[in-house]
Amino acid sequence: MPITLHQLDETNLSQLNTIDGTFTIDAHLVLTCLDGQLSYTVQPVKPYTKRYPTDEINASAYLHNLDKIAYLAYLDGQLAGQIILRKNWNRYGYIEDIAVDAKFRRRGVGRRLIEQAIAWAKERGLPGLMLETQNNNLAACQLYEACGFHLGGIDQELYTAIDPGTEEIALYWYLKNM
Repeated sequence: MPITLHQLDETNLSQLNTIDGTFTIDAHLVLTCLDGQLSYTVQPVKPYTKRYPTDEINASAYLHNLDKIAYLAYLDGQLAGQIILRKNWNRYGYIEDIAVDAKFRRRGVGRRLIEQAIAWAKERGLPGLMLETQNNNLAACQLYEACGFHLGGIDQELYTAIDPGTEEIALYWYLKNM
């Protein structure tokens, strides 16, 4: 059965942020910068499970708004993923959140959601897409890279107010000239 996408509306609003976003971390990206180019190697770590808290958003703000939108993905008739987008201050389309339910991973849902984000950004004449993830979310980073994104920036301090001892580094991925 194909992946189907539905724009967030009054009929499916209650399904937003109900995805099981739990994932296993078994590696970290180790970053290097040479001549202004960011690159990384993968360092295995002892596996552990992580789930980021659900962002509290005003979901109704994504209804009938030209600068904000959300899509829900369905596979086999079940909610499989979501993507939340907005036009950012710098004119990029910003992927605020992308999540694929744990039981539907590696079935093309994430790629299909990215394709929809690209189409949305193109329709608005935006120069590209951007998003932020962490150096411990290897599967997400590999998806973004496979979809044509490049690593454009990092922030080593972003998560330190939440956890002063964290080793998480914010990674900013960009897709330009879509």
